[in-house]
Amino acid sequence: MNAPRTRVQRRPVHGVILLDKPLGLSSNQALQKVKWLLRAEKAGHTGTLDPLATGVLPLCFGAATKFSQQHLDADKVYETTVRLGRKTTTADAEGEVIAERPVTCTLGQVVEVLDRFMGPIRQVPPMYSALKKDGKALYEYAREGETVEREARDVVIHDLDMLDVQLQGDAPFLKLRVACSKGTYIRTLGEDIAEALGCGGHLSALRRVQTGPFEADQCITIEQLEAMEEGERLQQLLPIDVLLPEHTRVTLDEDNAGRFLSGLRRRGHWPDMPHVRVYGQEPPALLGTGHTQAGELIPTRLLSPIEIQQILESSPALVLA
Repeated sequence: MNAPRTRVQRRPVHGVILLDKPLGLSSNQALQKVKWLLRAEKAGHTGTLDPLATGVLPLCFGAATKFSQQHLDADKVYETTVRLGRKTTTADAEGEVIAERPVTCTLGQVVEVLDRFMGPIRQVPPMYSALKKDGKALYEYAREGETVEREARDVVIHDLDMLDVQLQGDAPFLKLRVACSKGTYIRTLGEDIAEALGCGGHLSALRRVQTGPFEADQCITIEQLEAMEEGERLQQLLPIDVLLPEHTRVTLDEDNAGRFLSGLRRRGHWPDMPHVRVYGQEPPALLGTGHTQAGELIPTRLLSPIEIQQILESSPALVLA
């Protein structure tokens, strides 16, 4: 007879955890594990990482989920290993090998090909991706053996550095560091580079080392969180406004803060600014985001008074970045 499951008592938790996602877990599985460890009521992440990828995955809790969308547009930096000479169905190590070719390129040819992939490029999204067509994820079509038409997308490769290379032996590879715009598929990039070298290839490793301002050395692992006492886990939460680094700060007095929280526009001597983060004066808590135009402060996303009170009561350190 199975023992009864212990019901976790959820609670309001607000803030951001920078997780170093482990190999083998989907982004959602990693999120659910951390959500359970924090006993958080509400959680979300800021863009997925493949199960075979590791690295920086910002997780948002409570009121922070209102601003997770802000981070989807952030530039990313990856370190990846491309196994040359072996093409797979999924363009990574999870797929079946569908073609093998000898690697005959020179180091000079590798450098020349990498230069070709710098700057604005167009990518056809891989069939094994979560991108949807007619309401169905592409990987679902792929698992059914079906290939559907995909439109090429414009992305930008800001930087492409070769960290290591081996063109001979049983397992030739390129190790690359890629700085890129949102929406870049590193699997597709690796596959396209290997194809341009005439040998084909697939990703054998992928790690996200930076997303927006967040870097891998700022992150914590699930194992580290599991080893902590509950209070110590909560201390790992960063304030919500770490998600808003490019928003200009605006502070309102008590009367205007209350009206702003009600969704009302405020008048003041502000220049036009597309993105602002708004704080109360006392206590100096984040109220929400907005923009200023023609001397008016116009709300965009607001915290509720209850959320602000919960943040103040749970940890004053989470009030300010």
